[in-house]
Order: sequence, then structure tokens, then C-alpha cells
Amino acid sequence: MIFRTSSYLIGMSLMAAGAATLAIGVKGCGTKAAPAKAAERASAQTTEFRMPTPAERAAITAASAAERDRELKLLGITAMQPPATAYDIGKPGNANYDEAKANPHPKLPALLVMNDGRKVKTPAEWAERRKEIEAQFDEDVYGKYPAHIPAVTWKVDGLEEMAVAGVPAIVKHITGHVDNSSDPAITVDIHADVVTPASTRGKKAPVIIGGATLHPFHFPAPRPGQAAHRIAMPENPPDAAKLLLEAGWGFVGRTSTEVQADNGAGLDKGIIGLVNHGQPRSLDDWGVLRAWAWGDSRILDYLQTDPDVDGSKVGVMGHSRGGKAALVAMADDPRFAIGYISSSGAGGADLFRRNYGEQIGNLCGVSEFHWFAGNFLRYGAVGHSANEMPVDSHEFIALVAPRPLFISGGALITDPEYAPGDAWQDAQGMFMAAAAASPAWKVLGFEGLGTTVFPPMGTLIDSGRIGFRQHQYGHTPAPNWPYFLQFAEKQLGEK
Repeated sequence: MIFRTSSYLIGMSLMAAGAATLAIGVKGCGTKAAPAKAAERASAQTTEFRMPTPAERAAITAASAAERDRELKLLGITAMQPPATAYDIGKPGNANYDEAKANPHPKLPALLVMNDGRKVKTPAEWAERRKEIEAQFDEDVYGKYPAHIPAVTWKVDGLEEMAVAGVPAIVKHITGHVDNSSDPAITVDIHADVVTPASTRGKKAPVIIGGATLHPFHFPAPRPGQAAHRIAMPENPPDAAKLLLEAGWGFVGRTSTEVQADNGAGLDKGIIGLVNHGQPRSLDDWGVLRAWAWGDSRILDYLQTDPDVDGSKVGVMGHSRGGKAALVAMADDPRFAIGYISSSGAGGADLFRRNYGEQIGNLCGVSEFHWFAGNFLRYGAVGHSANEMPVDSHEFIALVAPRPLFISGGALITDPEYAPGDAWQDAQGMFMAAAAASPAWKVLGFEGLGTTVFPPMGTLIDSGRIGFRQHQYGHTPAPNWPYFLQFAEKQLGEK
């Protein structure tokens, strides 16, 4: 295995994907931007990624803790399970990476059995069962979408013809403004870059939201005394932008934290705060993952009006916490044609009932609880467990059926410099969830994953509409991009 040192590994918060139907107005014809204007915009985008100062981080953490304490008080919870640590393999308090100990609750909730005990055998019965599953995830996991969400109006700020990753491309800079007339103190604008190959000019290209970006984020060096955990990468990792454009695909770069901040301190701001007029959320209100998903659905609204985009072949991609949000997008918005769900782990494609890598104590911790509904905190309380949940992630994956879905992750790496690799995300648990979700595809007349046997490292599973591949590296989507494109070509037809 060849390792290349990548960016310093800290929280990744720039992902997403969508749902809920809103009005859309598209303005602007998009003229070719002058180089100076393009440079100004690139500079402005870069400043959006400024890391908070230590004082700012401390203030965000304190405010997040206060919001979690408020929600715990409403639930009557006085003590929470401690989070597991990730890097100290084999030490007390660290996550389990031993498969022999990974399945303390092997019995999963029945996917094809309705709440009243009836078995699902037909597509019509699945549609009924699907509503039951959606309602349970709304109440207990991701939270409910508000009944009324303000509309988004899109405009094209500029258009450039430029080389992206060495490939001639057309770049549209777009902005979606969320109607904030009900609360002018809170502004939510969604900026995105729509990049399509110049070679597809005059045609309609398939596009994947989150597939790449014109403004990559560079993590800073670790602070003094802070461990420099690194990501194990191939020596020459595939460039997603180059692969996509050369294959005739476009992509959309966006920053999901514009829609909703990745912390509990910001729940009274962003789209969640705007809907609630700056007031605290209710225990069954949507969390940040669903807000990011909503943002990507609004981008999809725009893409369906873009003459260079095939609106019927728009996918969504996310990695890590962004993979969780991308899965939410696929489940919630049937317009998404395909998804690349990379290293989504617990709270994403991994089974909640697994004891491998990230645990429910982490998901309910101060730095992650905001991804979910307040009600989700109940399962992280002392004396409780994920085994009490009425649902598990195989059922959420099943909501995507019959559309194609590609699930991927990396490997356990014990080298201290790179440990634990991608084991925190639990590739085998994600595979098990995909296998358990597959009967939903069967009911609808399609093959799901096509196997229940966990494959050898590096094996592409693509015989059905659920694709899977585990690569040998760390917490990165890069090695599996060529395999996703192979899967997408097979599923969506020749581009």
C-alpha cells in the first residue's frame, strides 16, 4: 500500500443533499465574466472557509453545549453516554475495531413488515410501508421538515469558459436567495458553481452535486501539542473534477454550511433559524443533515432549468458527514437520479446497532447532536441504546429504491500515523445495511446489492442497483471515483 500524506484530518463540514418542494425563480442570462471579476469571486469564496480562532471555537462549543443541555432538559435526560475516541486503538474508551465484537444487537427491525404486522409483497404495499418508515425517521432521527419553508430565487452571477483540472469547461456562478421577508434579520444565500464540459456544449450533460469544487478547502497545520492524524491516500489519487469532465459529466461545487452552520450554536440561524424566526427548535424539528439536504434540493431546482444540464440525470455526492446528508437527499428527493455515498458511517449508511467505529455517544455529543432531531438524544442517554430505536439505517437506505446508489468506504489501518484509517466509518456495517435494504429493490422488480457476503478489499459490487466498494486507504472518496463512474455509466446509460 502506498500512502501519501493528505490534509490534516479534522471535522469535515462542507457537504450536503436535498428535499421539499419550493418555488424557484431564475434570473440573469449569465455573461462571460472578466478575469478580474472571476479572481475577486474566487478570493471571496476562499475567505468563506476561514477557520475560527480558538476563542471563536470555544464560544461555539459553549453555545452548542447550552443548546444540547436545553434539549436534554426538555427530554428529562440527566446523563449521556460518553463518546468513544477514534485513534487510540485497543485503549480504554476507544472505539471497537474488532469484528467479533461488532454485532451486539444482530436482530434488525423488519423492513417489509408493516406496523400492523402485514407483510409487504407488492409495490403498492411498499409505498404504504415506505410512508411508515419515513414517519419514524422524521420523528426519531433526522427531524421533520417544516410545513412552510421560504422560496429560493436563483440568479446567474456570471459565466466563464476556463480549464478545470486541465479540461475545457463552462462555469456558471449562481446564487440562490432564500426569501427572508418574514425575518429580515436572518439571511440565507446559497452560492454554487455549475461546471459542465465544453465538449457537451449544446447538449445536456449529467451533473453531480458535490462531485468536486473550484475552491478546495485546505486544512491548517495542527496546533502545538495536537496530534497530526493523517489520511492514507494513493500516491496519485484520482482527480474527481478531471474524471467527471472527461467522462462528459458536470459537477456543482457548493458550501453547505451557508445553508446551515455545522454546530448546535447556529440552530437559531441559517434556514432552521429563519423558519423558526430565530427561536429554538422543537424536539422533532429537522437537524442540520436535513437542512443541508434541503439546500441541495434547491440547487437541483436550478439545475432543472439550466439548458446545459440533463435534469433527469442529476446525482448527489457526499463524503463523511456530507455522505450522511447526501443519503438524506437521495431518500427525501426522488428527483435525484443517483447517489455516491462515501464513508457516511454512523447516522448515514452504517447500522446504528453496530458496535464498530463511531457510536451513538458520539452522534449525541456536543459536536454532532445538531445533525439530528432533538428526539434522537434519547438513544444516547445512559441506560439506553440504539437497540431501542424503532428503525435502523437499512430502512432509510431502502427509501432510495428503486434508484441506483453507490456506497463506499476505506479500510482499517493500524499504522499509528494513519490510524484508524477509515474504520471509524465501518465499511462492513454499511455493506450489511445495504444488503438488508435490498429486499425493497426486489419488491419493485430490481436487484439491490445482489449479495450478502462481504467482499474482499477492492472488489466492486455492481450487479444490481446498489453498488459497493471498499478501498484500501483512509478517510477519502478519491480512490472510488473511477468505480462510481463505472457504476453510473451502467445504471444511467451512455452519456
